[in-house]
Amino acid sequence: MTRRRKVWLTVATLFTLINIVSVGFAAAAGEGPHAATHVALSLVGAFFMWRLARRVGEPGMSGAPLANERLDQLQQSVDAVAIEVERIGEAQRFAVKLAAERAEASPLKRP
Repeated sequence: MTRRRKVWLTVATLFTLINIVSVGFAAAAGEGPHAATHVALSLVGAFFMWRLARRVGEPGMSGAPLANERLDQLQQSVDAVAIEVERIGEAQRFAVKLAAERAEASPLKRP
């Protein structure tokens, strides 16, 4: 997304939010036509937000290879972590087994 589009999307968002809040104030004051004007302006702002967001959200072909590369790297990292967790689990099971065998073979009497 270019900086220019970000700025216009921000402006359209603020414009829409201000008009939505103004609808409530105008309606609370009992000014029907004033509130209707703010509703119309909110709809115009929402339309421009939708158009800008739609253009911003279009997938670019230039970023796709980079995203796939990063996804592959993430998958490899997750696999490596899973292997390490399994090794830790095996080490803990072995240590517990040794401790149990030593406790059984110990000549010390328990009270």
